[in-house]
Amino acid sequence: MSISNRLQILSPIISPLIAIISALLVGAGLILLAGANPIAAYTALFQESITTYFGFGNTLTKMTPLLFTSLGILVALKGGQFNIGGEGQIYLGALGSSLIGLFIPGIPAFIHIPLALFVGFIFGAIWGFIPGYFKAVKSVNEVITTLLLNYIAINLISYLVQNPLKAENAPSPYSEIIAKTAQLPIILPQSLAHAGILLALITAVILWIFLEKTPLGYQIKTVGFNPIAARYAKISVEKTIILVMSLAGGLAGLAGSCEVMGLKYRLFEQVSPGYGFDAIAIAFLSRGNIGGVVLTSLFFASLRSGANIMQRSAGVPVTVVYAIQGFTVLFIAIALAVESKKQVIGNR
Repeated sequence: MSISNRLQILSPIISPLIAIISALLVGAGLILLAGANPIAAYTALFQESITTYFGFGNTLTKMTPLLFTSLGILVALKGGQFNIGGEGQIYLGALGSSLIGLFIPGIPAFIHIPLALFVGFIFGAIWGFIPGYFKAVKSVNEVITTLLLNYIAINLISYLVQNPLKAENAPSPYSEIIAKTAQLPIILPQSLAHAGILLALITAVILWIFLEKTPLGYQIKTVGFNPIAARYAKISVEKTIILVMSLAGGLAGLAGSCEVMGLKYRLFEQVSPGYGFDAIAIAFLSRGNIGGVVLTSLFFASLRSGANIMQRSAGVPVTVVYAIQGFTVLFIAIALAVESKKQVIGNR
């Protein structure tokens, strides 16, 4: 295999890697401006989140919702749709699984856990179906509808945990604890890591097979690449749009399910600390590559996991981590713009 062919195969990984390294270099400059040592700060950040037992468990816990939601956004992108509603879909998935965990007790775990996950998926899928339907049937821009549905979902959960679902004598808004039979098992003892990360990784593999090896996956990519050609090929663009948006919502819903079933065991007012918005960046960084989604989710999760340790040990504000995430997205956007310009010049 020639060097050019190898570079072409590795290109989906090279661009995100360059973007991450560039963002870390800019972050090092910000750390220096804050009067801290970048080497000490990054050592604390990644040593805690990757090399320590508890820290790695915490990283896997944060990676779970990021991976599920970014896979959902990726599916929508494959179908030519921009799902900005991952955050709201996480909240709806958390609600669905919480209802099963709270109000259907007394069944064995091997039934209770799949049922709760399934209902969480369905609740998220419904929240994705709504903008998908309006886009397919009424040509309403999905960016607007998914964004607005985020606020509806967040406020809906806020109302529920402050009123009908609020735990008795709770000092702050949250529900009762879900049944033990609906709780995901811990996979690393003495840590926060639960079986949700295994489900997310298995989902990534299944999704890759679905998109790359099945006729329906080919149909989704055809609609995303060229809807006009898809119509000539007798592919229903409208049904495909509804399908990918529903699937995207369902995958993000599983993120919320895992937060309730594997980590918090309750429905809280703040189900997600912004995983749905981080997932947008992860999906774009991956450039349509599911392996890239897995690696970038791990990177973003490690940043979140080690941020507080970096602040305590190196005196670097947590906001530097969010700046690094922002610069990562900026650099990948620049790389995509440069590549697009090269393609335009090459086609002339």
